Amino acid sequence: MQLIHGGPTASDSTVPRTGGTPLVPEGFVWPVCGECAGAMQFLAQLPFQDGVIAAFFCQNDPGMCDDWDARGGANRAFVFTGELAPAAVPAEGETLLGAVTALRPAKTPAEDIPALGRLGGEPEWIQGDGTPDCPSCHAPMTFTASLEEGHHHRTAANFGGGGRSYVFGCAPCGEAAFLWQC
Repeated sequence: MQLIHGGPTASDSTVPRTGGTPLVPEGFVWPVCGECAGAMQFLAQLPFQDGVIAAFFCQNDPGMCDDWDARGGANRAFVFTGELAPAAVPAEGETLLGAVTALRPAKTPAEDIPALGRLGGEPEWIQGDGTPDCPSCHAPMTFTASLEEGHHHRTAANFGGGGRSYVFGCAPCGEAAFLWQC
C-alpha cells in the first residue's frame, strides 16, 4: 500500500508521519549516534503490529556518520507499544525534521498527491537486498515500510539525494531496524 502526503499534522500526532516528536514509553532515552555521540534526528513514526516503529538517524554532520547501515550505530529504530507520550527532545543536535507530514495509506495515489513511501509488501531495493537480521533471534526481519526523502527539499530527510529508507521489524522479539540506500 502506498503512503501518500497527508498534509501537515500535529507534532505529537498518533497517525503515521514523518517529523515531529516521537511518542515513546516512560523511561525512553533519546538515541545518540554510535560514531559522533550526537543526538539522532527523529525521522518517522509508522504502524507495526499493536504499536509503532520510531526511526532515528544521525544528521549532526550529514555524510560523515554511517547512517545508511542498519547496524552501523548511526541510526536506530524502536518498537513501542502500550501507553506512549511525547518524548523530551534534546536541546542540542539535529534532532527534528523541518516539518511534520502525515502519511496516509492509499491503494492508488492521485496524480497530484506525492507518494512518500510504501507500507508492507516487498522492498524495492535501489542497490540490492539489505534485509537485516534480528539482533535477538537472528532471523531475517520483516519489511514494514519504505520512505522516500520527502515532498519538499527544505523539509525532506537526507537519504543521500534521491535515496529511499527501509524499515524492518521482528514482531516476536519486539526489535526494529532502519537503513537507507541511494
